[in-house]
Amino acid sequence: QLQVVESGGGLVQPGGSLRLSCAASGFSSGLTFDRYAIFWSRQAPGKEREGVSCIANSGGATYYTNSMRDRFTISRDNAKNTVSLQMSALEPEDSAVYYCAADRRGLCPHTQSPLAKLNLDWGQGTQVTVSS
Repeated sequence: QLQVVESGGGLVQPGGSLRLSCAASGFSSGLTFDRYAIFWSRQAPGKEREGVSCIANSGGATYYTNSMRDRFTISRDNAKNTVSLQMSALEPEDSAVYYCAADRRGLCPHTQSPLAKLNLDWGQGTQVTVSS
């Protein structure tokens, strides 16, 4: 059974950086990690889940807002079955639980396509708190 585990969250001051990791295991028969697209989303208390970034099996990356595109970088290491999300210039508004998910379809949809339609299984998440 496919599993993803997020790590790397923590408390950081405004303007600081964090690097989140998503480790995947338990792939479907005949598939390997490099076939999957990996998504990052986040959810703050009282708010809906929002997309953060996606990296396709081709390595192509998408970001759900211009602000994320300017400050975040998603990358994958297929040899280690991991995807990283490097976040810089963090703002208090970035505080949330960050989740990752793997999609065997391998593609990143248009960012205006609702995440809920993908029926992704998200991990347990890692808390990011940006505060002075």
